Amino acid sequence: MSHASKDTNHINLRNKKAGFEYHFLDTYIVGIVLQGSEIKSIREGKANLQASYCGVHSEELFVHDLHISPYKEASYLNHEPKRDRKLLLSKREIKKLSSKSQEKGLTIVPVRLFINDRGLAKLEIALAKGKKIHDKREDIKEKDLKRETDRNQY
Repeated sequence: MSHASKDTNHINLRNKKAGFEYHFLDTYIVGIVLQGSEIKSIREGKANLQASYCGVHSEELFVHDLHISPYKEASYLNHEPKRDRKLLLSKREIKKLSSKSQEKGLTIVPVRLFINDRGLAKLEIALAKGKKIHDKREDIKEKDLKRETDRNQY
């Protein structure tokens, strides 16, 4: 039993594209309202954050297009892979995020999906500003330079 719980703590799925496309201004760790088959799929690492985004609707925060693969052991009670999922954050924080995301160029993006030490699925979200093309070029140059220096050290 302890072996299974050890594996769940290693789930740490990142949205690498988000770091390339956006500057993160603020980050939050939020809970997710999930069905049983969804948490089991996440514990198997079968989720994808790439195309997902967050939005506030009637004072509630949701993540859209977060793909969680159907759980193979579930019967007819399986979940819809890309359904909207409610995120758990205080009303005050949601209002703050909502007003900031109305500003020009700001959005809320999922950054990382992980299982915390209590075995609960958590999503790290960020209030983000889109990068300009020259910012992306700078990131690529820095990454190439770092890769080159790492390669030359060996």
